[in-house]
Amino acid sequence: MRAAASGLLLLALAAPAAAQSGSVMIEDLTWPEVKSAIAAGKTSAIYYAGSTEQNGPHMAIGKHNFVAQHVGRRIAEELGNALVYPIMPFALTGDPVKKTGHMGFPGSVSLSPETFGAVAREVAASAISAGFKNVFLMGDHGGGQDVLKNVAEGLDSQWAPKGVRVRYVPDLYYKSQEQVRQHPAQRGMAAGEHAGNPDTSEILFIDKSKRWVRRDKLAPGDKSNGVDGDPRQASAELGKIFIQYKVDSAVAQIRKMTSGKE
Repeated sequence: MRAAASGLLLLALAAPAAAQSGSVMIEDLTWPEVKSAIAAGKTSAIYYAGSTEQNGPHMAIGKHNFVAQHVGRRIAEELGNALVYPIMPFALTGDPVKKTGHMGFPGSVSLSPETFGAVAREVAASAISAGFKNVFLMGDHGGGQDVLKNVAEGLDSQWAPKGVRVRYVPDLYYKSQEQVRQHPAQRGMAAGEHAGNPDTSEILFIDKSKRWVRRDKLAPGDKSNGVDGDPRQASAELGKIFIQYKVDSAVAQIRKMTSGKE
């Protein structure tokens, strides 16, 4: 009986470790696990920038980071040959001195284009150093998309002759955003550009613990509350659709890139 109990205990202790080693998120792994994953064919690295910014009175400031964590994992799992670097939690959100954009609201964080680009560049360089052959840069927030593009182009010109490609994935943001705008409009619903129906729906879908949306604070946007749109029509069902747009858009574009068709 004691031997059997000891065996069961060992299995129970080993289960979390086995689950962790199967993760596509680099922060979950040990360095030997990352090395083994690359050797086994996971030669693509994903760098995904989120943002720390106000999202109205009803939604947590980490919205973009929550989405990036979820979508980044889904993209890597769908591709089958990728690992995701820790989500970059900051982006370009306004002038902190003049308090423009999201910086007019407490809790928001804004980086300069130079700092934002430098972090992307150096994380990508770290991925190349680790042995990844493809590095994909993408962002969940509108600010900084051009910076990611420029960083990817600069690194790609440097590393492509050595057999390493660094690419920007614009469809994650631009193509999915267009799909997200069209979906509510076709159904007579308001969308909004920030913290409205789509953004709130995505978080309602991801947030299984129901911590990130204050349902009693849902209200249409005005000039003072930081919301553009009306989040009252948001739902987890819509969020599932909108999140899938992001995953599908990114996966399709990455596959085109790696197949040489783009």
